[in-house]
Amino acid sequence: MTAFFALTTSLLWGLADFGGGLLTRRTPALTVVVVSQAIAAAVLGAIVVATGAWSAAEPRLWFAFAAGLVGPIALLAFYKALALGPMGVVSPLATLSVVVPVGVGLFLGERPGLLQLAGIAVAVGGVVLAGGPQLRGAPVERRTVLLTLVAALGFGTVFALIAEASTTVTGLYLSLFVQRLTNVAVGGAVLAVSLRRGGSALPEGGFPYRSLPALAFVGLADVAANGTYAIAAQHGPVTVAAVLASLYPVVTALAARGFLSERLRAVQAAGAGLALVGTVLLATG
Repeated sequence: MTAFFALTTSLLWGLADFGGGLLTRRTPALTVVVVSQAIAAAVLGAIVVATGAWSAAEPRLWFAFAAGLVGPIALLAFYKALALGPMGVVSPLATLSVVVPVGVGLFLGERPGLLQLAGIAVAVGGVVLAGGPQLRGAPVERRTVLLTLVAALGFGTVFALIAEASTTVTGLYLSLFVQRLTNVAVGGAVLAVSLRRGGSALPEGGFPYRSLPALAFVGLADVAANGTYAIAAQHGPVTVAAVLASLYPVVTALAARGFLSERLRAVQAAGAGLALVGTVLLATG
């Protein structure tokens, strides 16, 4: 069950990243983040009301609130790092986020077997290679590396926090709702500051109404991924769930290959293969 839900997380996050990347080609990244998360918050709000999840309120919701504070900051740092480039360095480096939840799991006493440890090493190595790292001829500013590390730390922290935010299904609905409301509040505040400094919130043609279905998909896929990861982490070792959930760059690369006909570099194809081998080792270990 842990492997199934963690791999579902990777699929959802990978597709959400792919969709978000396409949208930010036409619409400012901040707007994509705020609108997609607002749509997800609205849907979650309806689910919370329909299921009576308000009754599941407990102190654990502070973990969801904290995840909501950290998430937008990490995402914005990641987008900024991608803008400064090169993407072939930024994307693989961001996969260091897996270190945080794995470290938390080890601190809490989890001890993976030898086969699982091998699977972790192979899978993480595969994810890094699947990002298409530029090993030579890629000048990188210190600011880019710092922003990427901030993003990785933030993503990993969200992994760890959301796993602790609830213990029941209704509690999970409520915690995800609180996280998304906080995401919208933080993202909206950053967007307001950006506008005051002369930034733009909309593309030249005005609000992208035609993009609403895509924005909804990105927001809902992201929130669903958080939910499936929480379930994976609750039903099995966090060290395994976190590594399997971190395979989303492979999904993004394959989506770009399938929908945009982007050719995978040899190192990316090798990385995807290694990630698959690591997944098998983790699932059978």
